[in-house]
Amino acid sequence: MQLTSSKLTIGKLAKQAGVNIETVRHYQRKNLIQEPDKPEGGFRYYPYDTIEQIRFIKRAQQLGFSLKEIEQLLLLGSEHCHDVQALAREKREMIKNQIKGLQCIQSALDDLIGSCKTDESAGQCAFIEALSHKGFLKE
Repeated sequence: MQLTSSKLTIGKLAKQAGVNIETVRHYQRKNLIQEPDKPEGGFRYYPYDTIEQIRFIKRAQQLGFSLKEIEQLLLLGSEHCHDVQALAREKREMIKNQIKGLQCIQSALDDLIGSCKTDESAGQCAFIEALSHKGFLKE
């Protein structure tokens, strides 16, 4: 049995996992990690594997997974690799589409920036004028 001083309170858990206490509580409310029972007059103590669970969640978020999607990954676990791969493929396709959309925005901005007149006496800025006209981008 571990000494009480080495048990993971919510503060120690948060620190070791590299998050704040509110993040731990948020993950508990979302049922991504289990909240241990609280003994009468005592503190809740978390198992050490909760640190890795939180790190898993954070890494999945860095890859663009939402908490709802992470919940699905956790429910599937490593025994359902095919289903996990399907979710990952869906996420990759969504991100690919987001990148295409951002590239279109970048191209539109490049065109607008290029259309700007450097002559201050030319009147209205071409950038503002283009944005003011209906049909510049698909609506």
